[in-house]
Amino acid sequence: MTASLLPPLVVNGETVPQAAIAAEAQNHPAPKGKPGFAWRKAANALAVRTLLLQEASRQGLEPEPAEVGADRFETDEEALIRQLLETVLELDSPTEQAVRTEWERDPSRFRTPPLWEVSHILVACDPRDECNRTMAQARARELAARVGDNPHDFSRIAASDSDCNSRATGGKLGQVGPGETSSEFEAALRKLSEGDVTVEPVLTRHGWHIIRLDAIDEGAVLPFETVRQKISDAMEKAAWIRKARFYVQQLVKAAEISGADPSAFQPQAKRSGDPI
Repeated sequence: MTASLLPPLVVNGETVPQAAIAAEAQNHPAPKGKPGFAWRKAANALAVRTLLLQEASRQGLEPEPAEVGADRFETDEEALIRQLLETVLELDSPTEQAVRTEWERDPSRFRTPPLWEVSHILVACDPRDECNRTMAQARARELAARVGDNPHDFSRIAASDSDCNSRATGGKLGQVGPGETSSEFEAALRKLSEGDVTVEPVLTRHGWHIIRLDAIDEGAVLPFETVRQKISDAMEKAAWIRKARFYVQQLVKAAEISGADPSAFQPQAKRSGDPI
């Protein structure tokens, strides 16, 4: 679907350039062969952005870009939208009782980080080399099958066949916590119960891993006073998001928009039992 086949985006008489929509569409993934999906998402996003900038202009705001990182500042448009929302959204910090009630809903959500005691067998390869990756995967699957047939031989197989220096200790990596391994390795760990071995090898930048979770410490539940500020900040942020969505919905209701889907601007109600 080409841009010429799609309706122009017009917000209160202001036409948004198709080049701007095309650039924004790069930020919205679409199913293969359906570029119109990303285009419509981009049109919706730019409709909201245009409405907010129009309202900032109506209120006479001048951009005052804030620093968002080392030597990095907001663009003028980003500053205007932030300033507008700061002007129109009034938020009260949650009460102490509200924060405590949120904590009491499920204190087990607030824990010290888990620790995993892990062993692995590595078949090293360069994942960017398809031939090398495929050959290594075949070898890793053979080793995984050997481990599956004889789980008690994991350490012996690691010692004889792993490409990691941990083979000297039967594949033992010791204790690792969140963020200490690759995202793919950690994702696989989180799916394992104590004593489990991954059925399929896991690919990381180092190659293919056969992973065994030897033991796990789930982490201790933190007392209320330790997490009170974290919960309060999260509740305040969630309330801000709800009010911002509602504010955008009101702008959309009062606007004349073509080329975008108005139903996409409906705020989502928080369901009972949802996380903060």
